Amino acid sequence: MVKLVLLHKSDSIYEDELDDAYDFPRSYLKAMKEAVGDWIVYYEPVKAGRRGYFAVAKIMDVISKPGMEGRYLALIEPGSYLAFDREVPRLIDGRPLETALTSPTGEPVSGGAVQLAVRRLPEADFARIVNLGLPQDLEEIEATRYDPTPAALRDEALIFQRPVIERLTRRKYREVAFSRKVREAYGYRCAISGLQLRNGGGRPEVQAAHIRPVERDGSDSVRNGLALSGTLHWMFDRGLISVAEDSETILVSRNKVPSDVISRLIRPSGKLLKPTDPHHHPHPENLRWHRENVFGQVVSDDLSPWE
Repeated sequence: MVKLVLLHKSDSIYEDELDDAYDFPRSYLKAMKEAVGDWIVYYEPVKAGRRGYFAVAKIMDVISKPGMEGRYLALIEPGSYLAFDREVPRLIDGRPLETALTSPTGEPVSGGAVQLAVRRLPEADFARIVNLGLPQDLEEIEATRYDPTPAALRDEALIFQRPVIERLTRRKYREVAFSRKVREAYGYRCAISGLQLRNGGGRPEVQAAHIRPVERDGSDSVRNGLALSGTLHWMFDRGLISVAEDSETILVSRNKVPSDVISRLIRPSGKLLKPTDPHHHPHPENLRWHRENVFGQVVSDDLSPWE
């Protein structure tokens, strides 16, 4: 197995769904097959955008792309994709983070490997990039963001220095990383009410909701998330609200939700508030899955929050 850097450009002819599959030509087939079962880092080049290294994922399999001679798909292991908390530039202090892009003097090289869409990545380079994008102490950073440092968490952080792969597969860590990215993408506003509520200590009251749950093969991509208030998160998970095929009209199970609740909780326009960055808009396929598998179908014995 081998780790890779995979180049991604949003305007490319290749049809990437980064948390699901990576589209590539035959010239990279050997390297991709070597990477099956291992991790990759996604990279957006400077000419295509400003993100640099921006996410990790794990390759589950490589298959021929149906109906496309000479094209292949690297299938991403469900639940492995995770966006970086901090996007990482290719150069730091003028020096590349990838050994393959570094000259003997430490300066960046031009041409050659720089232009490859698929590059092999040594373990040390992988760890360095991930540690910059997903800090070891991310849970402590979030826990102490608005409150004084809890002593127990501080002590735990000093004791445990978790290996990179363990961190990437640890559910608690991934939940924190997902929550931070989703809430930030929506400007800490609820996507359905449009409200930006904070408690007395300045902590945002908005939560990060998975559109398609992880336990049902949903990813930790921001495009599988919505920032929602606690009540609306509860309603969304129980199929009382969803989003229409146009990816913006809010749907309500009106026979289960009182009209006065609708008028108080949903934006007057009836439209979903979306992130300013198109990279973070909810994916239509995730919204379709929620409409077809959750909306109007979930039965719960929980008391409604308005009762």
